[in-house]
Amino acid sequence: MSDAKISDKNIALDLYIALSRASEWVNAHGDRDIRKHGLNRTEFGVLELLYHKGPQPIQQIGSKVLMSSGNITYVVDKLVKKNYVIRNTSAEDRRSVFAEITAEGKQFIEEVFPSHTEVIEGAVAGLTRDEQRVASALLKKLGKYAQEGFK
Repeated sequence: MSDAKISDKNIALDLYIALSRASEWVNAHGDRDIRKHGLNRTEFGVLELLYHKGPQPIQQIGSKVLMSSGNITYVVDKLVKKNYVIRNTSAEDRRSVFAEITAEGKQFIEEVFPSHTEVIEGAVAGLTRDEQRVASALLKKLGKYAQEGFK
């Protein structure tokens, strides 16, 4: 639909649909790649978070990977079984439990992340690098505005 055909009332709806479809297809590329390595998107996201940000309180991981805290326990359990993550009790507060990436988890991310990045780069290659920068900045602005309006 050309810009001339979109009424002012439907611009927001058109953006919502385009954003949803683009996200769905880019995620499909990433998900297919991650599944080849025996993980799902959330498991990979938690592992990547722990690799790049260090040990994290389990109860705070959910907000960082956009999922409920109840599901994070399940995801961490799965990563523990795969020897990619361990749990550690905080020395300061024994009620706090941290998830920490293991040496095996680090090795996995170091082996898989570069090719996963290439998959994502390929999925968004429909835009030039400059267009990707602009789109990223605009989507961050949109996300922050929508987040503030939700509170």
